[in-house]
Amino acid sequence: MPAVPPSPGRFIVLDGVDGCGKSTQAKRLVQALCERSGLDVVHLREPGSTSLGEALRSLLLSRDQDMGPEVESLLFCAARRQMLDDLVRPALERGQWVVCERFHPSTLAYQGAAGGVPMDALVQLLMTWAGDPQPDCILILDLDPSAAKRRRGLSSDRIEDKGHVFQERVAEAMRDYTQHNSTAALIAGTGSPDEVAQRVLAEVDRLGVTGR
Repeated sequence: MPAVPPSPGRFIVLDGVDGCGKSTQAKRLVQALCERSGLDVVHLREPGSTSLGEALRSLLLSRDQDMGPEVESLLFCAARRQMLDDLVRPALERGQWVVCERFHPSTLAYQGAAGGVPMDALVQLLMTWAGDPQPDCILILDLDPSAAKRRRGLSSDRIEDKGHVFQERVAEAMRDYTQHNSTAALIAGTGSPDEVAQRVLAEVDRLGVTGR
């Protein structure tokens, strides 16, 4: 008998302000998908996950570097394209699911809305050079930046150093993103990790990703 092709993989993104709980919830979602559905899930972070992505991550977050939001945008896009080519597309073609921390909403919020890069230019950059494959589902963890700062403690990199007003602009842009993207949903980031994890999984189900 001919080999049965693998079921199509799915690409899920968790995003939000620094300290909103992305890493915790990404790990919990991977575990839940594996345990509940027996899925083979790849957990990625962005920028990072590839050797180039991790090197660019170090540059982007280092306090030793002085760069504007335009340069940040180009480097984030380069790291993302490498991750899509090396890890995301091959995983999806094998039928694996991908859960990724951060994606286009971060660039549009941090470098665009908060950093001042024209949004049209960012959208063109991202869709031209890092637009395929696109996520099936984008979950924005919504947490007030003051609460997020209390969670994460002292700033640990040059982007967190940009301060509270900057993070407020990021949070507002993330909320706005969900209003203009049918694959995106806003998840309340308040409460215990278990409570947030239940909301995340319920939203994945509601958007029909696990049922396809």
